[in-house]
Amino acid sequence: MISIRLFMLLIKASLRSRMQYKFNFVFSTIMASFIQISEFLMVALVMMKFGNIKGWTLYEVGYLYGVIMISKAIYRTLASDVHHLEKYLVSGDLDAILIRPVPVLVALMTQNSRIQFAEIGQGLILLIISMNALQANGQIGWIAIPQTGFMILTGAVILFAIGLATAAAGFWLTRIEFLQNMTEDASHTAARYPLSIYPKWLQGALLVLVPVGFVNYIPTLYVLRHQGGVELLFGTLAVSLAVLGLAMYFWKLGLSRYQSTGS
Repeated sequence: MISIRLFMLLIKASLRSRMQYKFNFVFSTIMASFIQISEFLMVALVMMKFGNIKGWTLYEVGYLYGVIMISKAIYRTLASDVHHLEKYLVSGDLDAILIRPVPVLVALMTQNSRIQFAEIGQGLILLIISMNALQANGQIGWIAIPQTGFMILTGAVILFAIGLATAAAGFWLTRIEFLQNMTEDASHTAARYPLSIYPKWLQGALLVLVPVGFVNYIPTLYVLRHQGGVELLFGTLAVSLAVLGLAMYFWKLGLSRYQSTGS
């Protein structure tokens, strides 16, 4: 509980410092909005032309896209610099965090926090549009709303765990940008679309090695397509807790082996 209170206080302080540069905040939010919406519009144009992707409609893909967009935005808002651990390792700035009277991970997570309004807002818009259309077709009911909230929260935990485990690899590799390109950037992009469109080996990788498929695809099979039963939601929760536990263990192991740059 003490760590949670410290975390919230440090997050608020970091956000206040970011808001001092209002023009930069507004400009970066607008640019992020253009980038995110342009990516989905390209997919939407293709789907409007051909109708669906292996049986998945535009609104179903929009739902997948919205869920992972919000989950990722929550993760990056609450743990921004976990993704940027490499710069702390290379510059030696992690040494300054180590001597603070707070847990290292809490201190790192609250560095340079920024609420990703653009990503959260666009994800919500996509979800609202997609879910309204799916509800009008009788595919989902009101129960899909709390189920979607559950998916977003467990998805944020899974993405954080993947990011934390990748960052922890930096204690051995130092340079981890290439690894993050695979475990975070590429996998997040792949998970925006139904895993059924990929070959079997890639589906396995996205469910086992880098389990982003549990962020949206697996629970969506139950929420939208009523496949597999409610066990898919409980399974998603179990996976999120398991990967978080493994990531925390890997982080503590790596931190115990950290050696300062000596600068």
